[in-house]
Amino acid sequence: MAVETKEYRAEAKFQRVSPQKARLVLDLIKGRGVQEALETAQFTKKRIAPVIHKLLTSAVDNAKYVSGEQGIDLDVDSLYVKQALANDGPRMKRIRPAPMGRAYRYQRRLTHIVVSVAERDGGSAHLVTRAEDPESKPAKKTAAKKAATKTAKKAPAKKPVAKKKAGK
Repeated sequence: MAVETKEYRAEAKFQRVSPQKARLVLDLIKGRGVQEALETAQFTKKRIAPVIHKLLTSAVDNAKYVSGEQGIDLDVDSLYVKQALANDGPRMKRIRPAPMGRAYRYQRRLTHIVVSVAERDGGSAHLVTRAEDPESKPAKKTAAKKAATKTAKKAPAKKPVAKKKAGK
């Protein structure tokens, strides 16, 4: 019977940064442990990084609160960033004055940022999800195959052709 892991999330909507710039910071924290992700967000030199740090802290606080309300035993040290998204929000249309009485239109982009954290399984705290059993490994190479792979020669490297100087 598979135990479903609970996911806790926090959202920050209508942030005045483009989604592309927010994703640069979010990609740094995806899949990391919460403590490591908080440190990464704290020391990243991007304008959106403090907002993401605050959002991640909020997601952890949501996890503590909900687990306390529902009576779930939650280990905060085993939380990791399961999902970190930066979706497009509405765009603000603006006008910039241009030469000869013209006007150029441009758009200010807004972002909806979603961060969700979940608890890692007890055994899968490492990046490796499953170790292979030694019994299920394929049979070892025979001595003939080993000798054939050792004696196989590589093709010789080609020498570059020298260019001739143009005569006067």
